[in-house]
Amino acid sequence: MSFIIIILSLALLIVLISYFKINAFLSFLIVSILAGVALGIPLESLPVSVNNGIGTIMKDLTLIIVLGAMLGKLVAESGAAQKIADVMVAAFGTKHIQWGLMITGFIVGIPLFYGIGFVLLVPLIFSIVYKYKLPAVYIGLPMLAALSVTHGFLPPHPSPVALVSIFKADIGMTLIYGLAVAIPAIILAGPVFSKTLKNIKSGPVTLFEQKETTGNFRTPGKANSFISATLPVFLLILVTVIPLCFPNMSVGIKSFVSFIGAPSLVMLLAVIAATYTLGIRQGRSIKEVMDIYGDAVKDIAMILLIIAGAGIFKQIMEDSGVSTELANSLEQLPVHPLILGWLIAAIIRGCVGSATVAALTAAGVIMPLVIQSGVNPNLMVLSLGAGSLMFSHVNDAGFWMFKEYFNLSLKDTLRSWSVMEAIVSIAGLIGVLLLSFII
Repeated sequence: MSFIIIILSLALLIVLISYFKINAFLSFLIVSILAGVALGIPLESLPVSVNNGIGTIMKDLTLIIVLGAMLGKLVAESGAAQKIADVMVAAFGTKHIQWGLMITGFIVGIPLFYGIGFVLLVPLIFSIVYKYKLPAVYIGLPMLAALSVTHGFLPPHPSPVALVSIFKADIGMTLIYGLAVAIPAIILAGPVFSKTLKNIKSGPVTLFEQKETTGNFRTPGKANSFISATLPVFLLILVTVIPLCFPNMSVGIKSFVSFIGAPSLVMLLAVIAATYTLGIRQGRSIKEVMDIYGDAVKDIAMILLIIAGAGIFKQIMEDSGVSTELANSLEQLPVHPLILGWLIAAIIRGCVGSATVAALTAAGVIMPLVIQSGVNPNLMVLSLGAGSLMFSHVNDAGFWMFKEYFNLSLKDTLRSWSVMEAIVSIAGLIGVLLLSFII
């Protein structure tokens, strides 16, 4: 009976979000409370479960997501992202422009949220299209594939960070493994796949225009732009690798490295550095930089609430005891946990449309199995991230952004965007499974 309740709860969640267009956080909250009642949690204990669910998941990642949003917003507003793009285009030339745009999307996508990166970089794609008379989908898809993969696979993006917290994974190792999985996936879904799309015709950008920068601000230089945008990645990798290379460090040094390596502190150091390198040094006042940070927090408020809602659902499953029952049942299936997690996330993504909602909902279902099976939690984070990118179609906002920006027919959008997301997802799963044999 418990399993039926969970299935009905997930179905209700999908219907509320996709059919009735109810806000994802409110949908999570409503479904979680109804599920708690149906699963027999005492009414007086339900508010405690709700509060614990929010607190448990948000305590580890609020600072990371907020600080990551601040850094990404400043990278965009300062012109650093545009500078990175210009350098890549100049370096690769028109013959290998796809690879230049793909690397640009990857670098810019690490600190920027997907929607911001999309809006920022699409005008660059069309400027190249008009200048060199190249097919827009053919040269643009590799960049957007890179943006999508960083969004689904790599910290400090909200979904991977939340999954790291849920599974008690190591954010540094998840990032390292994620890079190993992401790069082949991007190459397959980007430059390789897009060669089949040269005949797709697109129209000009009609819906959006890139925001013009006002004020006497200097654009940051090449080195400044690259270093400031990617500083969190290098810091996280550095503090993860140092203990592996120097296992006999003194206790004091080990404690210091552990302190510096805390993800929230890494992000804080990166934001402090960028405040100077991309803000004050370029002619902005502290107040102007803080205004950018304030806007960034507004942009991600709903993302934080959606993650909190997923935490509530997870807590209800734990407190009711159904998580343990579900894990025991799932463990009997002749399917590897990493494949099962990917499949659950993919199905939810296809129904709901949101990669973040899909990954976090699947995490609540699969988490007990991860504990019991002993599967590597870092790889499970990546497996769910890969699954959450599968089945992008008409209920996905990214699908419509791509269609309208490139002025494509529904058929061509499915043929290009949806297939690209499927390739990224499947290649990601294959990469995770290969890593599972090595690690």
